[in-house]
Parts: sequence; structure tokens; C-alpha cells
Amino acid sequence: MSPAACAQALKAQFPALFDGPVKPLKLRIQADIQERAPGQFTKQLLSAFLRRYTGGTAYLIALSKAKHRFDLDGQPAGELTDEHREAAITELARRRSLNDERRELELQQRRNRAGLLHDFQITTLTRANFCALKGVADEELDGLLEIARQEAIEDQARRAQRPEGRPGQRPDQRPNQRPGDRRPPRGDRPRGQRADKSS
Repeated sequence: MSPAACAQALKAQFPALFDGPVKPLKLRIQADIQERAPGQFTKQLLSAFLRRYTGGTAYLIALSKAKHRFDLDGQPAGELTDEHREAAITELARRRSLNDERRELELQQRRNRAGLLHDFQITTLTRANFCALKGVADEELDGLLEIARQEAIEDQARRAQRPEGRPGQRPDQRPNQRPGDRRPPRGDRPRGQRADKSS
């Protein structure tokens, strides 16, 4: 049985704990599973599943917010210590930071490829000299340019789908006009016409 099949079997057998929103597990839950489902799961399989399950981001989020751990019947089974909650919060912050760094790196690489494509389109250098100037291996250049072209098409499609003006602003609504305000701005009133002070 694979860890994925193990997850499905546990969900079917103990839905109060493993089905629905993720809950922090009671300590030594593995022994409880072996007792309630003897011979169904090997120790190695359960260990592999629980390592993956408790290392998941959804589990860490649940751990960072909960006050109790839960047993196989979905009932509270012991308080969650501040130490375990803080460890989950610290790990979530570390993962968020890594994700931010990875996203920033990907954006920077995308910008670099866009710049490479732009410069390649306007360069008067030979291909060999262009590659030497940019520090790109000749055999990698075509691949990078193709990726940049695809990314340019994606960016163009995204811009085309984006509505003009501020988010939530109607096409006929002026930038400084509130959604319910139908009166024209002061500069649009006919000359000599005064605003109605009663409205």
C-alpha cells in the first residue's frame, strides 16, 4: 500500500479525524490506529504517512490555530502546547519566506529573459559576440529566447483581460466619481449653471 492509498484507507476508516478540515493529531496516534485496525497498516507505512501528513502546510496551519489535539473519533484529546504551536508558526514563516524568495527569483529570471529577447531583437552584434556579451552559452540562447517569447505572449494576454481603470470601477465612471454619484464634475456643468445646494 502506498502512502496515498494509506491516506484514503484512514479517511474511510476514521472519517471524524482524517476527513474534512485538517485537525492536530493526538500524540502517539499511531498506536491507537494499530489497536483499532490491527494488521491493516504496517508500522513503516503509518510512519511514512504520518511524517508526510504532519509535515504538510495545511497541518501546520491547523496546529498554529488549534487549542486541542484530536483522537480517532474526532474528539479533543489533550491540549496543544504553546511550544508545538510556536514551532508550527515558525515553520510556516520559514516556508513563506522561501516561497517569497523563490517567487522573486522567478520574476527576476523572467525579467532577465525579457531583456535578453529585447536586446537580441535590436542588436547589431554577431550571435557569438551577443552571447559573449550576455554571458549566455550559444546552445542555450534559442531556448531562452523561445521561453521569453512565450512569456511575452502570456503577459500580453493577461494585460488584454485586465479591465481599464481601477478595480471595481465602471467603464462610464469617472476616476473621482463615487459609484452612486450621477452628477457631472464641476467642470462639466454648462456655463452659468449653479449646483443645487439642496441636494
